[in-house]
Amino acid sequence: MSDFPMTSLQAPLALVLGATGGVGGALARALLQRGYRVRALHRRPEQHAASRPRFEWVAGDAIRADDVLRAADGASVIVHGVNPPGYQNWGELVLPMIDNTIAAARAAGARILMPGTIYNFGPDSFPLIAEDSRQAPETVKGRIRVELERRLEQAAAGEGVPVIVLRAGDFFGPDAGNNWFAQGLVQPGKPVRFVVNPSRKGVGHAWAYLPDVAETFMRLLDHADALPPFARFHMDGFYDHDGMQMAATIGRAVGKPRIFTLGFPWRLAGLARPFVPLIRELHEMRYLWRETIRLDNRKLVEFLGEEPRTPINAAVQATLESLGCLPQAGATPMRAPALQIAGDGR
Repeated sequence: MSDFPMTSLQAPLALVLGATGGVGGALARALLQRGYRVRALHRRPEQHAASRPRFEWVAGDAIRADDVLRAADGASVIVHGVNPPGYQNWGELVLPMIDNTIAAARAAGARILMPGTIYNFGPDSFPLIAEDSRQAPETVKGRIRVELERRLEQAAAGEGVPVIVLRAGDFFGPDAGNNWFAQGLVQPGKPVRFVVNPSRKGVGHAWAYLPDVAETFMRLLDHADALPPFARFHMDGFYDHDGMQMAATIGRAVGKPRIFTLGFPWRLAGLARPFVPLIRELHEMRYLWRETIRLDNRKLVEFLGEEPRTPINAAVQATLESLGCLPQAGATPMRAPALQIAGDGR
């Protein structure tokens, strides 16, 4: 007997872990538009029910196996869009959380949707990364992510748990605060006077607009019957070919084509590592801004026919409006939490 309300039984159910984050929230909204009921697991659901009334909120924690198993009752899809808070404690939390998701999906007969990261790869796979490129990361987080995907692949092959992994670059988009765009390049709630750019001039960087990521997942889900048990795809997203185009696009959006751009203080961050745990975690991943990295989407395009793409000017405009950097009449500017860059998945 289910513990949850028996409403809209004809609609398929999706459990979203990380529904208040950028990628989890984008996928939850896309699933609603596709006709799914969306159940959201959160430690403090009462704080979010009023702002997201269309979600079925349940109390629980992704680190507790029983909570995830209970929340997954009746689900045909589980979105694993959750990461440890504050970009810390990956070694203790990331793999137990994916184990809980796998166990819940196995019990419910659900398909797992998992956003992938570039962390899995080392310099030997740069600059163009395909789905079958060698995964030999040089960082702790990268090795954890490799093991995470290995467990998903093993669950698909040996336990019959279908999985879709969609890898993309740095996330940005409306209603997403824990990412480099919102907490590094601009200041939420304030007009954009300058841009802080973590990239080196001449170094290409991969970005991914969250509504496009969510739409790509939905199109893959629409064709799930044609997928293998473990399906892995890469999105090209918005490829900033010289590391300067995202800043230039922000400048155009705010009416400052020659906007003043500052480099991110990587050297200062390096000095602060022993004293600030978050800075230490971020500094480990600085190579992602110092090496040209692009994701090869040919497999995705061959399967879907195209990659969903919002024009970059429109994508940046919508993101800045959501962050309160381009205030709109009657809009409530989004306030990003204190520095937690890349905290909800990349």
